Amino acid sequence: MVPLFVIVLSYLIGSISFSYLIGMKINKVDIRKHGSGNAGATNTLRVLGVGPAITVLLLDCGKGVLAVLLGLYITNGDPLIAAACGLASILGHNWPIYYGFKGGKGVATTIGVLATLVFTAALISGILAIISIIITRFVSLGSLIFISATTIMTGIFSSHFDYPIVYFYFLLIISALSFWRHRTNIERLLKGTESKIGEKSTVK
Repeated sequence: MVPLFVIVLSYLIGSISFSYLIGMKINKVDIRKHGSGNAGATNTLRVLGVGPAITVLLLDCGKGVLAVLLGLYITNGDPLIAAACGLASILGHNWPIYYGFKGGKGVATTIGVLATLVFTAALISGILAIISIIITRFVSLGSLIFISATTIMTGIFSSHFDYPIVYFYFLLIISALSFWRHRTNIERLLKGTESKIGEKSTVK
């Protein structure tokens, strides 16, 4: 019962939508009704600006970190439960129970989860993703590169980095989830119509 409790708790933590809360606090704006409609840091940047976006990014990352650490702490380091808690927090962000199951794409929360589970692979992949974003200015592309590269590196170098193999299988699930959530972004990238970072959205 304890592992189930901490997984459910992780989902509830992930369901806290900081972009929604900060949007309502600052401008009485439901972030889900403006810009891309996504409840995440990138849309917060477009709609509300840099300061709120950085705050949302850090808080959303923190949800993933907290969920994994709770799983490790409560189960005395069980990697299966830790990974399940991380996945649950991402699911909570994407489909938050508090906000009608309308959330974000889980990128920042995924960053927190992967940085806690597989730090070295996530760090290297994060550098690649940042370089990609600087060059192309496509956050969605950088996000997919980060998640894909982390998953591949975890699979190939799991023994070298001393990662439990169960992490790789959970990362496959997280990668598939992320690509599915970014399916419209992928379509726009292929068509050349994807929005670039720095483009502002007017609050209606």
